[in-house]
Amino acid sequence: MSDVSDEPILRIRGLRKSFGPVEIIRGVDLELRAGERHALIGPNGAGKSTLFHLISGNLRPSAGEIVLGGQRIDGWSPQRVNRSGLARSFQITNIFPKLTVFENVRIAVMQRHRLQYNVWRRIERMGAIREETERLLERVRLQQHAATLGGEMSYSGQRSLELAMTLASDPQVVLLDEPMAGMSSEETQYTAALIREVTAGRTLLLVEHDMDVVFSLGERISVLVYGQLVATGTPAEIRSHRGVREAYLGEEHEA
Repeated sequence: MSDVSDEPILRIRGLRKSFGPVEIIRGVDLELRAGERHALIGPNGAGKSTLFHLISGNLRPSAGEIVLGGQRIDGWSPQRVNRSGLARSFQITNIFPKLTVFENVRIAVMQRHRLQYNVWRRIERMGAIREETERLLERVRLQQHAATLGGEMSYSGQRSLELAMTLASDPQVVLLDEPMAGMSSEETQYTAALIREVTAGRTLLLVEHDMDVVFSLGERISVLVYGQLVATGTPAEIRSHRGVREAYLGEEHEA
């Protein structure tokens, strides 16, 4: 169990999102405690990615509020949300394929320090930026691939690279959207262990379809079905929840 505070760092109340007459998110209430690892599961089309887009500022809610660290962030731009301590990855790897692994992470570090538009400050700070970039690469075990082009990395390597870029903003809250999608069993185990390690002390909200990963990483799990949360609890509580089994988990998880 990670070092979890009882005080919620992320609080969602009455969140709704409609596209025309179609309501995708229908009154979601959710709290994440500081330092916890929280998994969000649900069938395809449940609204998980839409919920992530709302939290991270990529979509504006139709109603409701999102509070991060005591400050309302609903309707903020993704850049402002990120500067306030929340970072996310996407289902599709979001890297610069023609830049090296080192250059990808360095860009993310420079954005955190807002140096990309200030030539003179950038020159003065490049030593510190390089050191911070090297530390991040070491943390996600990519230091030996620093000179490799991002597009030439294996899929799991690209996901590790994106994880380093996500951590570059030093976020309090990390949102990971299906980080194990498309991976082999060996790659999944490696990436799950890496996520557990690098998010220690941070709050993690994870969307993932691999139930072994969900139940091993998630200290609490919420189940989203048709835009509504139908259950939140510990892995044991979710495993034994009859409605969750019927809606999502299936017979193989009833034991």
